[in-house]
Amino acid sequence: MASRKAPGEYIQVPPNAAAHVDAYFEYRHIVGDDDGGQMFTPEEYEAYKKRVLPMRLHNRLYVSWINPDGMDCILVGPQHKCLCRHRFTEHKTDFQQIPKDRPILLPCRAAGCRCASFDYAANSSGTSDPNCRCKHALQNHSTNPPYKCQKGCTCSGFSTPFTCGCGTAANKHFTLVETKEERERRGHPTVPYGIPYKAMGGMTGFSSLAEGYLRLDESGRGRPSDEFLNQPITALDHPILRAHAALDPDSMTQRLSRSIKAPKSPYDPNAQLTTGSRKTGTSSQRHIKK
Repeated sequence: MASRKAPGEYIQVPPNAAAHVDAYFEYRHIVGDDDGGQMFTPEEYEAYKKRVLPMRLHNRLYVSWINPDGMDCILVGPQHKCLCRHRFTEHKTDFQQIPKDRPILLPCRAAGCRCASFDYAANSSGTSDPNCRCKHALQNHSTNPPYKCQKGCTCSGFSTPFTCGCGTAANKHFTLVETKEERERRGHPTVPYGIPYKAMGGMTGFSSLAEGYLRLDESGRGRPSDEFLNQPITALDHPILRAHAALDPDSMTQRLSRSIKAPKSPYDPNAQLTTGSRKTGTSSQRHIKK
């Protein structure tokens, strides 16, 4: 008799459950925390979309954390944290009209927070809040610039000690908020179509998840030069590259392979595999020498 499963070991869902899950995730990406923890009714949801989607489609702001050379080392997304300890999605990102003053301020909307504008909290670990050079944690500092320490030390403002992957100290970077036109004038990529999701910041695609020194577009380290891409493949390159180059008789790999002789095999090709079975014609009895 088959044993019955405990109630907690399995669940049963209707055939259209996946569609409901997708609808919930889409709702959460569009609304974020604007519902105050209580999901909108269908009527409220439609009214919310009619109000905010035109702002996101036409007045999107791109947010990035850049170094002195203009490289977007971090393209800010919804879950990136500010120095006020709140996520980017908890800041004001939707504008009916783009402010004319520069820099554009994105104030925090969390209850009780006095943060005047989003300022990316550079973090080398990516798991916990960074510490300041004064050895005190981020939560021990003020939520307003210059984010002075509240522990009574001589810290003049929060400054994380780590070095970015671009090779520049983190405290030399700054958070930039710009319009689509301003970003295109810098030669950095934008999205040619509107995105309805909340607090997308600088996200333009999957490559936006990588740091600037790893991205090969204009916002990162840029496309490699033609000289680098067309350099000859040598015996020091990856085996897959060498395999393709071997088909080209004029390649460096092909010329090198002709001059290299295969080493002598350490194995005898005429050797027979020995096993525990006895040879033909031998006795099955063991011979014990007295």
